[in-house]
Amino acid sequence: MHALFVGQTYIDVTFLADELPTGDEKTVARDYAISFGGNAVTAAFACAKLGLPPDLLTSVADDWLGRMFIDMAAKYGISVHHRKVHESSLSFIMPRGGKRAIVRCRDDHYLHPVPPLNLQGCKALHLDGHQADAAMHYAKICRESGILTSLDGGGLRSNTHELLEFIDVAIVAERLCEQMDLTPAAMLGYLKSRGCKIGGVTLGERGLVWYDETGQESVLPALNVPGEAVVDTNGAGDIFHGAYVYSAMARPNLPWREHFIFARAASAHAIQHLGNEASLPSVEDIAQVQERYAERKLAA
Repeated sequence: MHALFVGQTYIDVTFLADELPTGDEKTVARDYAISFGGNAVTAAFACAKLGLPPDLLTSVADDWLGRMFIDMAAKYGISVHHRKVHESSLSFIMPRGGKRAIVRCRDDHYLHPVPPLNLQGCKALHLDGHQADAAMHYAKICRESGILTSLDGGGLRSNTHELLEFIDVAIVAERLCEQMDLTPAAMLGYLKSRGCKIGGVTLGERGLVWYDETGQESVLPALNVPGEAVVDTNGAGDIFHGAYVYSAMARPNLPWREHFIFARAASAHAIQHLGNEASLPSVEDIAQVQERYAERKLAA
């Protein structure tokens, strides 16, 4: 096992349309994509595409969407550990103007307890807060075993405060700052107080505010991808997480700034493609993005 990712599986239906119909109306989308979805799930696929397929503990239903997801994971060499649910979860995503509207249909009533997994050889754990019991269980085990623990703090969950005590790298969304009524700077202080060795807040095109191994706070500006090249921002943050976990495993001697620079290019690649699967970068794609785009002059 290279790494373990824990999260909730979605099947994403992403479509480009000028507006959503209401009432008895109909409309035709200009383009669409169907792929795997979910925060930690998409991060796991990104890590696999880059060359280190992880294990994935996630929700799986015994229906045709569940079987389609298992086939997707097999294509990327991802070992799936099933947390059974009755129905597969779906997301309907409409990207527009650098933003995205999402309708989710979720079944997170897990039919079985957290499965025991053999973590021999595991170098990293990545969580998105879903499966709260499994997240806490494996965060504690990995922290005690010296395995790197990472959290995608996309939003406030029931156990966020408790979970952060066992997290080494916590990269959260601006949405979590809003939910906790904290500025990004105050959020960095909060993450430090919880014992996170590396912490940061993603601010989209305004970059990443973060602190490094020494506690030094700084800004990593976003890459200057022109607006006309942006197709779909959904999943770009998840790919950012998957890319820095990959980089930390593949290049453990580098400082965290280098891992985030690598992940920044991965997300810059992602926003130029429709749907999560098309958005996954290879190592070569990341190198090309780093050559093509400079940093934005206006940082966060």
